Amino acid sequence: KFKMASSRSNDKKIKVGIVGFGELGQYLWDKIEGSPDFEIVFVWNRSLEKLNGKVPEAYILNDLDNIDSKNVDLIVEVAHPSITKDYGVKFLQKANYMIGSPTALADQSVEDALRAAATAGPYGLYIPVGAFWGADDVRKMADRGTLKGLTITMAKYPTCFKLTGRLEDEVKSVLERKILYEGSVRGLCPLAPNNVNTMAVGAIAAHNLGFDQVKGRIVADPSLKSHIVEIEIEGPGSEADRFTVKTTRINPSQSGSVTGKQTYASFYSSLLGARNKGKGVHLC
Repeated sequence: KFKMASSRSNDKKIKVGIVGFGELGQYLWDKIEGSPDFEIVFVWNRSLEKLNGKVPEAYILNDLDNIDSKNVDLIVEVAHPSITKDYGVKFLQKANYMIGSPTALADQSVEDALRAAATAGPYGLYIPVGAFWGADDVRKMADRGTLKGLTITMAKYPTCFKLTGRLEDEVKSVLERKILYEGSVRGLCPLAPNNVNTMAVGAIAAHNLGFDQVKGRIVADPSLKSHIVEIEIEGPGSEADRFTVKTTRINPSQSGSVTGKQTYASFYSSLLGARNKGKGVHLC
């Protein structure tokens, strides 16, 4: 079904390793089949049993510590933020790295280590913008120092949140619309590592504000059948005469799903853009 990557394979195709085989990882596996742009070199998943019957044994990487044995151009993480913490620097020493769980970068030591590795090169760190519309515009405002505020609100059906800490029990008792968290994105990421990647992207794009000054808000609402992301941008000017932009993204989702339906296509579009930018940190 798949043609294994080899030294005689089409040089124009990017050799991809997939780290994680949940819904998004399986989508990428299916999407890359027959692609003129990519070919798969390996697939890794924490539970190898999940790969049985779906991924031929020749593609299965049993241990991420053996990544050096693979001829890979782009490693794509779609598993968990802990992967970046444990292997991000190692991946960047081997290939370009596309981080599907950028909430990992809310840990300052992880962000510093990956930025240093990506800056040293020769490989780059690619961050998919996902549901964060206007990421390039926010980055440009941050570059000029004209970005004064950024607030990201995410509202979902309660079971669509996978939360930890104090929020894990709180979300289970929600019977009507309720704000579960409002504060810095850095404080939120450890509590919702699988849900607020959009906010992490915002904090990276808004680099003059960062994880501490970009505000995040998550709302559990039993009436919703979509994932709703509102982005509020504040620019220069007085309170009565300030430049502002507000966008609302409504993404239909299945009940209990962490990822909305349109997120898969957005991620693949980011994958297509994760190339030829050299070392450094790049939004895609």
